[in-house]
Amino acid sequence: MDWLSTAGAVFLVWMVLVFLFTPGINYHLAKRTSVHADDFLYTLQSTCQAALHHGNRVSVFTNGPQFYPAMLDAIRSATRSINLECYIFQPGRIADQFIDALSERARIGVNVTIVVDAIGSFSLWGRPLRRLRKDGCRVATYQQIHWHRLARLNNRTHRELLIVDGRIAFIGGAGIADWWGYPSKGPPWRDTMARIEGPLVAALQGVAAENWLECCGEIMTGTDYFPNLEAAGETTAFVIKSSPSDRATASRVAFQLLLEGADHHVRISTPYFLPDRALRLALVNLAKRGVAVDVIVPGPHTDQRWVRLASRRMWGQLLEAGVRIHEYRAGMTHNKVLIVDELWVVLGTTNLDNRSFEHNDEINVALRDPDVAARLLTDYRQDLLDSDEITAERWQRRPLWEKVVGPFVWILERQQ
Repeated sequence: MDWLSTAGAVFLVWMVLVFLFTPGINYHLAKRTSVHADDFLYTLQSTCQAALHHGNRVSVFTNGPQFYPAMLDAIRSATRSINLECYIFQPGRIADQFIDALSERARIGVNVTIVVDAIGSFSLWGRPLRRLRKDGCRVATYQQIHWHRLARLNNRTHRELLIVDGRIAFIGGAGIADWWGYPSKGPPWRDTMARIEGPLVAALQGVAAENWLECCGEIMTGTDYFPNLEAAGETTAFVIKSSPSDRATASRVAFQLLLEGADHHVRISTPYFLPDRALRLALVNLAKRGVAVDVIVPGPHTDQRWVRLASRRMWGQLLEAGVRIHEYRAGMTHNKVLIVDELWVVLGTTNLDNRSFEHNDEINVALRDPDVAARLLTDYRQDLLDSDEITAERWQRRPLWEKVVGPFVWILERQQ
């Protein structure tokens, strides 16, 4: 059996090399173009291979006590279909409210489909799942752990989507769990969700349909899912969906284009800030050419202390270049928002880390609308007031143990 041991060792070494040492892509622009240029909109659209949609209405909800009631109201008003996809569906007070609403709609004949990640929503299995299925909800698991899926074990769906009657969509960073609304201990998590109406909803429905197809083999068809949609507002937008089928994902390209295209100000909120070398260089170059760059990340309230440690070890280069980094002290911030020049906004599920850019299924919307940007800027400025800025001098004075341990957590830079 020596050959089996040898083969196993070779396979293990190969897996380590693939997961930890695959070189990243050196993203950069052939020629910088401003986000204000006439051709930028179509450059972004074409490069990300996404259809442009005009005439959308976007409403922003700040934190669970705002967005959960809005989502539940939309579910309770459904007459044809409800499509829910989430990485986290955690049993508790919030989950019970969603299960009640989804089950009630299913019982009266509304077609309810739910896709949850096998790992992120592992605790849903049992009584909550049985109740949903008993009442007529169809629930599918994304990437169940089977022998034939081991090569894709690292691929999770991180998408957080709710689509009602094919006409109303909710997108943002929040899943379904008490810590976003009514945590048993500590302050609620900071997050943002957006309610969208208009032609863009059909593209978001298509993303939900894609994951349902992958789980079940069923292709969604008909006006229950894809009704005719008319203009509902003034926002121009498109969907950026990412999947690890290609290493150069659309979300990574979109972030690079928008960041390098900034002329005045870049504002980033992200819970897991582990930018790769190319993205760090882009941020450094932005600051050096006079663009103000602000980044809000979690402080001590983070849910991933090792990730925070891995993130902080790489701040020196950014701080010295003039990038301003702020640690949110009011609680855990799970907010995922990019605002560029008070004109462009990216909102969705992508974190600024390699896991989001290369390993997960992610979903974002890119919005070109000064009014939406202004609404999100109001929240951003409040978040800055609730944060502590980390200067280069303060970073240099971080604890000795952090300086010693930091280099050993580099592994998270490629996998988180």
